[in-house]
Amino acid sequence: MTFVSSKTMQAWVVDQPGPIETSPLRYVEKPVPSPAPGELVVQVLACGVCRTDLHVSEGDLPVHREHVTPGHMVVGVVVALGEGVTDYALGDRAGVAWLRYVDGTCAYCRRGNENLCPNSLYTGWDADGGYAEFTTVPASFAYRLPPGVADVELAPLLCAGIIGYRALLRASLPERGKLGLYGFGDSAHLVAQVALAQGATVHALTRGDASQRLALELGAASAGGAYDSPPEPLDSAILFAPVGDLVPVAMRALDRGGVLAVAGIHLSDTPPLNYERELFYEKELRSVTSNTRQNGREFLALAMQYHVRATTHVYPMSQAQQALQDLKAGRFDGAAVLVNDGQNTQ
Repeated sequence: MTFVSSKTMQAWVVDQPGPIETSPLRYVEKPVPSPAPGELVVQVLACGVCRTDLHVSEGDLPVHREHVTPGHMVVGVVVALGEGVTDYALGDRAGVAWLRYVDGTCAYCRRGNENLCPNSLYTGWDADGGYAEFTTVPASFAYRLPPGVADVELAPLLCAGIIGYRALLRASLPERGKLGLYGFGDSAHLVAQVALAQGATVHALTRGDASQRLALELGAASAGGAYDSPPEPLDSAILFAPVGDLVPVAMRALDRGGVLAVAGIHLSDTPPLNYERELFYEKELRSVTSNTRQNGREFLALAMQYHVRATTHVYPMSQAQQALQDLKAGRFDGAAVLVNDGQNTQ
């Protein structure tokens, strides 16, 4: 079933991966996708801009599909149903996120760790994503979205929020603990709201006056530079900035028994750690790999319960490359969101 009237659409593709300043993306006309069995075609209303999109565009993450369309924080409306889809109807609002496929049979999937599936596939890396007028998603990996929240505000929740929540779980923050957030962009400003609502003390360590101001406005106890020392030892910390040099800095800031979770899919090289200063006293360093669908559902429920809202900066879809350049340069706080011209984002 479908009510797609157009046969072609505008979409961004990774033409030649390289520094975003060299314009590695190209805006092209291409066919509107058709749904495979079990898939939805979604008309994109809003798509968040993620640092992972920047890594794919610049080649830090080698593209898995030639001329792939980036984007994996999509809010849209279902306009076509693949064979066998029964749990969505035309006109439903749906969210499209990073995780697109797992095999469901490997040891990791069977034990509830589908985020570690070796056969997993991802939106905007293995399959075309949301920097376009239309995209597809397997129905079983789409998210039901809460009513009453604008599309632009929801889009960042679908990766920045979900992966931030996964990182918070990995950081094992104790009740009413002290949490350090290294980097205060799209993910950090969302997870900070969850942590604060749950009674944590939050310290932001980040570049840029705008990001530091946002942290304080949201309720952080302090906001300093990324290489500064927080005003008190941290029970947990999350590294969102893709800067390996910050790992020993954050480890030194941890209290005894503290945990650092590294949230990014890409991290520059990490310098050697000094055992006595940075690992002793049972400190832990953990990575974060994608998320499970259950993480996503839990986070969206908590976001509504705690009234988590994204600070957003809207760009027309035609300016996606500029949005990525601004993200890299740190020109905005919060999250950038792309909106297709003429779409209703309310």
